[in-house]
Amino acid sequence: MMRLPLLIIAAAALVQTAAAGQSPMTAEEFEAYVTGRTLTFGTDGVPYGIEEFREGRRTTWAFMGEECREGVWFESDSYICFAYEDDPQTHCWQFFQTDAGLRARFQGDPPGNDLYEIEQSDRPLICPGPQIGA
Repeated sequence: MMRLPLLIIAAAALVQTAAAGQSPMTAEEFEAYVTGRTLTFGTDGVPYGIEEFREGRRTTWAFMGEECREGVWFESDSYICFAYEDDPQTHCWQFFQTDAGLRARFQGDPPGNDLYEIEQSDRPLICPGPQIGA
């Protein structure tokens, strides 16, 4: 008797997993998608940050309204990881390609906290310098 409820739960989990997404993008897929583009990411309907992706896996990132940070990205297991010149931490994400653009999940975050692509451009990211006061 116990097997039927377990099978139903297992089947529901499998369908939910299949519906929730596919495999994360490989480094090659990610590189082909992002190189030469500037992508704006959002969460909960609000812009979160913008990143320019250049040749050689180099990037420039800025949280909305903040200064730019230069960095690089690389693959580690099934993650795309970012290292920025002013930050000792590495930030790793899984990226998924959807009909609406990229979806990004931070390492260790559950589904539902994803960032998503809200805009794409082939123009470089404009980075204002630090505020100079008197």
